[in-house]
Amino acid sequence: MKDHPASHPADHAGVHLPPPLIYVALFGLGLLLHWLVPFSFLPIIPARVAALIFLVCGVILSVWSIGLFQRAHTNVMPIQPTTALVISGPYRLTRNPIYLGFLCIYIAAALWFGVLWALLLAPLVVLAVQRLAISKEERYLEQKFGDAYRQYRARVRRWI
Repeated sequence: MKDHPASHPADHAGVHLPPPLIYVALFGLGLLLHWLVPFSFLPIIPARVAALIFLVCGVILSVWSIGLFQRAHTNVMPIQPTTALVISGPYRLTRNPIYLGFLCIYIAAALWFGVLWALLLAPLVVLAVQRLAISKEERYLEQKFGDAYRQYRARVRRWI
């Protein structure tokens, strides 16, 4: 008797909503709130300087982290199988440097465009990414890599 493919667990984290969409959707909510109830008290020059700093940090962190995945020949997309545990570079300081980089870019956009509502929604972004992506990825990585992942998780923080 042949096994049915559905009887085998999928070899991926089971994150069906692409995490970048979480950032985009909540930024969109911030824009909508800004349009409905506009308010901002951020001086433009300091906000733009801070935005540039966050943008540079976010892009560097994201590109560096994705590059390490490519160098390890593993998938960045959580809907695809992970073939290697990447723990070098920024992964020595945070288990989620790509998501942290995206958060920096999100904050940069909110600061640059003066969308204070988006800044106020940033903690919700973190919670949504944690619940909809990171928690599933962590379960998958523990299941796939066992003690190696548990040891890594014990010494490196989830965010920063």
